[in-house]
Amino acid sequence: MSEHEDGDRLATLRREHASLQASMADPTLHDDPARARRVGRRYAELEGILEAADRVSSTAEDLATARELAELGEDDEELAAETERLAERLRAERAHLEDLLAPRDPDDSRDVILEIKAGAGGEESALFAAEMLRMYRSFADARGWRTEVLTSSETELGGLKDVTVAIAARGAGAPGEGVYAHLKHEAGVHRVQRVPVTESQGRIHTSAVGVLVLPEADETDESELLAEAMAPANLRIDVFRSSGPGGQSVNTTDSAVRITHVPTGLVVSCQDQKSQLQNREQALRILRTRLLDARRAEQEAASSAARRSQVRTVDRSERIRTYNFPESRVADHRTGYKANNLAQVLAGDLGELIDSSRRAEREARLAEAAREGTEDPA
Repeated sequence: MSEHEDGDRLATLRREHASLQASMADPTLHDDPARARRVGRRYAELEGILEAADRVSSTAEDLATARELAELGEDDEELAAETERLAERLRAERAHLEDLLAPRDPDDSRDVILEIKAGAGGEESALFAAEMLRMYRSFADARGWRTEVLTSSETELGGLKDVTVAIAARGAGAPGEGVYAHLKHEAGVHRVQRVPVTESQGRIHTSAVGVLVLPEADETDESELLAEAMAPANLRIDVFRSSGPGGQSVNTTDSAVRITHVPTGLVVSCQDQKSQLQNREQALRILRTRLLDARRAEQEAASSAARRSQVRTVDRSERIRTYNFPESRVADHRTGYKANNLAQVLAGDLGELIDSSRRAEREARLAEAAREGTEDPA
């Protein structure tokens, strides 16, 4: 994108920002909570972009002033060093602004519902699923995000058959830098190679764990997209007695809840909470998010094949990563990233792995935008 195109884009965004600011000053906006949330979310996103643009402009002016002083013929080492420092800062700020202006996933600022499911490998797969949950929770904790286990199913050895966890940013992070922007690329099959604790012959086994990452739906989405789908007539709600490890209420009351979405056949069960009401709310939360993802998948199916292949496969491909314990190596099969720091990765140090996928997505989106620009007859 050229500086001229950036300028045109920024002018358009400034006009939108001013319009949203006027809307937010209108007391009647909050009469419609769904619209207020939508306006607030977009305003925060634009605020970050325009602040970055202002920093670029200010640094460019400082650099121009420093160069003018240098052209006066003064041989000042301190001035030369300051000029170089400003030039480097301007390059970094322009790169950051370009990244903010690049085409992006509209769900990037959302929180997520993350599901981990044990796959091939039996108990070993379940044990690694539990390790993956700890890995993602550590990654979230390092960023000040909030994690909440919504439902889980444990094995006798402490593994997890499946677990669903909500991860929220608590409003932290830059525009477009929400939880989904970082974790969506974790969706897919994760393969682990190691000697299981149950292996007496010392043989290396290969197991698999599946991860699903969904942008969490909110009440705005339900009112705009899912009002009909979530209508009471479309939901069958059953209660039953909880099973498995738990508190005193488990196995003594009908606190577990199973919700079936009749039109699609989607079923969500929750029994981790102490009360039937809490389990019902958690199940509705998960169902709402799954329905929204299904709705968007339908919309995406109508988009270009090129977009699906170049962008969506970045975060939805099968067998996305291998964790090789004997060699202490982790490898991402989509981006080619490899590193011998498996222990650090499992401790939550996912930054470089995730950044490699985010760079691949950004390059794919920029390439698509450039292609669509050349195909535009205007």
